[in-house]
Amino acid sequence: MRTGPISPPPVRGGGRFELPAYVSNGFVGLRIPDVPLLGGYALVNGFTGEHPEKKIEAAALVPFPLGGNLCINGVSLDDATHCIGDIEQAYDFASGELTTRFSFSAGGARADVEVLIFCSRDEPALACQQVEIVVDHACSLIISGGILTGGVSGETVGVGGEPRRFYKDLPGKSGPIDGALRWAGPGNMSTCGLAYVTKLDTEVEAQRSLDANSAVLNTSYLFQAEPGRRYRSTQITALLPGVLHRQPELQAARLAAMNAERGFSEVRARNRAEWDELWKSRIVLVGADPRWQAMTDAAFFYLNTSVHSSSHASTSIFGLATWKNYHYYYGHAMWDIETFLVPVLSLVQPHAAAALLEYRYRSRTGASNNACTRGLRGLQFPWESAPSTGDEAAPLPGTAAWHEDHVSLDVALAFARHALITGDRDFMRRRAWPIVSGVANWLESRVLVTSRGYEIHETTGIAEREKPTNNAAFMNMSAKRVLRAAIEIGTAVEEPVKPIWNEIAEKLVVPERDDAIISYDAYSDDDDKGETPDPLMALFPLGCQLSPTTEQATLALYLPKAKDYIGSPMLSAFYGVWAAWSGDRALASELLDEGYAAFLHDRFMQTLEYRHDRFPEQPIAGPFFANLGGFIMALLFGFPALIPDAGEPKEWGCRPVNLPAQWDAIEVERVWIRGKPTRLTARQGAQNAVLDIGAE
Repeated sequence: MRTGPISPPPVRGGGRFELPAYVSNGFVGLRIPDVPLLGGYALVNGFTGEHPEKKIEAAALVPFPLGGNLCINGVSLDDATHCIGDIEQAYDFASGELTTRFSFSAGGARADVEVLIFCSRDEPALACQQVEIVVDHACSLIISGGILTGGVSGETVGVGGEPRRFYKDLPGKSGPIDGALRWAGPGNMSTCGLAYVTKLDTEVEAQRSLDANSAVLNTSYLFQAEPGRRYRSTQITALLPGVLHRQPELQAARLAAMNAERGFSEVRARNRAEWDELWKSRIVLVGADPRWQAMTDAAFFYLNTSVHSSSHASTSIFGLATWKNYHYYYGHAMWDIETFLVPVLSLVQPHAAAALLEYRYRSRTGASNNACTRGLRGLQFPWESAPSTGDEAAPLPGTAAWHEDHVSLDVALAFARHALITGDRDFMRRRAWPIVSGVANWLESRVLVTSRGYEIHETTGIAEREKPTNNAAFMNMSAKRVLRAAIEIGTAVEEPVKPIWNEIAEKLVVPERDDAIISYDAYSDDDDKGETPDPLMALFPLGCQLSPTTEQATLALYLPKAKDYIGSPMLSAFYGVWAAWSGDRALASELLDEGYAAFLHDRFMQTLEYRHDRFPEQPIAGPFFANLGGFIMALLFGFPALIPDAGEPKEWGCRPVNLPAQWDAIEVERVWIRGKPTRLTARQGAQNAVLDIGAE
């Protein structure tokens, strides 16, 4: 019998430096502090502006869509924050709902307040809020809701833009739309429309009023409150980027009005139904310590809450999360998305995976232009991709963008893998082939012919070293996979395949020493970031066919370096798989603990970019999707030893199942393979993982 996910324990009190709760649906993303009514941070997928310092295109904050206030006998919440107490937040991972409870004692009365917030997965433009209040003495009570165009809790941090149009009391079917505005991003790079509707759901004689300031969107309800009675107000706000509508505030008003007509309860029920469907892909760890199940549920939740089939501008490596202590890579799309997120989504949320890939397909002109500026052919995807255009957006001087060539290969492999998993022939022909062949053409112009065969010089692997290297192992092994994928896809869709692609794939140099693959030519253990285990990526997730001698030698060279690398972002979560593939279950358990569990932050189990105990100088930033995506990849592909190819899925298992110590099995009720619901079972010691296609 299917059970629901484990939600994190409630957080009580405040005054600690922690990342606020992150609430999202992949279209709208919110950071919710301890007292939500006072504001937070909000991002909308596809809304960008010019960064004030770096002058690059970056994700930009929009007005906070769920602002509010309380006033008891003339004393306002925002003016008397010292009167707030008993703060508690609880996050329900089953439904994506965040509930905050607090007390507010002022004007001779105490109000117990409960604020429920979610971003709808059924209607992705919607951010929704319900406020319930009980007072202990009769009092004059004002409940208000609206859109905050200022900073967070009165701070001077601006939202990054300016208002262009305001509307108030727009016509509605059963009642007016309270207000709407069009917001322009910094540098006039984009616009965003916001519209909101409030309702006092309790039958009471109340005076409704809009703020007298024409540039303030706030609706208030004034009434006499009785002790012990529960008063409820709701707010539905629609947010829409201008990239999806030329008058986004008017379309946002239509969406807000339609869903206000449905009613808050119906909107909430539809969101919960969407989450029920997603949780059919819950990953169950049989025999594992319950804390691992809780971590798995958290990773699954944060990954899926940050993507949607309506994610027009892909997503960033922090999803739609940001906070004031870090740049969060400016909301750019980077290689981590295609390497660590898309493979998982192809199994559990394939339409969202297709949306992220569609962004890359739509921005292929930017990749073509990028190659052209380097004197190359084909498609060279940027290191940091601007959300609106796909142009290179790395901050100057753009050091990583000079040599981090592997991003193009990561993108191409994501397209190829998605085509293999979904079996979608139309996608293979119309999307995968143009991208994979374009990257193959780029490779053809990128390689050098030498006495050793074909080589790639002046590139950087996964570790961002100060100086480039020749024949980076991850780069060259990925290149081989891309070229072979281009040949396979081209043959399948009956497109012309260049013979040179096979020749390069066969003769491209992969550096080795003493039977082991090494990170690059002239590699030394004491090199800068020499502990980076990028050659192990050949085994997983690339799935390269290595001889047993080479596999064991490479594992023997890099696994002992784990103690020096673990704590760094991206590859730490894979160590458990590599140890399991070496045959050591105890080591797999130990390295999974060190390489993933230690990254989790205590507030609602957000996965950080860096392990804070290893890198205390690094900002606390999360949820970081390379790490949590890598962990979910390990559970769905790595430990089950599944390498998708063009053959029958039942043959995808490449070796016997070897799980961390004490784990008996990994079970998933439903993943999507070749367009069909499929049950996944990876039982310890089994010859192969079992994919039961068609099971529901």
